[in-house]
Amino acid sequence: MKLTTLCYIEKNDSYLMLHRVKKEVDANKDKWIGVGGKFMEGETPEECLLREVWEETGLKLTKYRFRGIVSFVSDKWEDEYMHLFTATEYEGEVTECDEGELVWVPKKQLFHLNLWEGDKIFLKLLDEYEGFFSLKLKYNGEKLVETQIEKY
Repeated sequence: MKLTTLCYIEKNDSYLMLHRVKKEVDANKDKWIGVGGKFMEGETPEECLLREVWEETGLKLTKYRFRGIVSFVSDKWEDEYMHLFTATEYEGEVTECDEGELVWVPKKQLFHLNLWEGDKIFLKLLDEYEGFFSLKLKYNGEKLVETQIEKY
């Protein structure tokens, strides 16, 4: 089971999105996602979040919220527990990312991007639901075949 974080940083009704185009071997190749990554030994979700956002964007988050847990189950990839955050305040300027192109995308244009089907579900939850949630996404290959949502 892989443990990860993912963060959607907000500014002017836009999210900072990462277009994954730079790595040759990448499960997210050509997809648009938030920023984040894998836990290091001994890290809390918050420590992983802050480190990964800094490494990928050059930004130091100063205000963020833990919004949900997303459980990915797949017949193709290792299962994953993703700790999902949003952030509204930060220090610094966006730098170049070695995993792809960072772009501020207006929220109303998100669903026109090449997103995972499950990402569309939690992006909608982030927009419409203020509470904490748990979301299970089951994939066969790249096809989303099952979802379960618990809201708290």
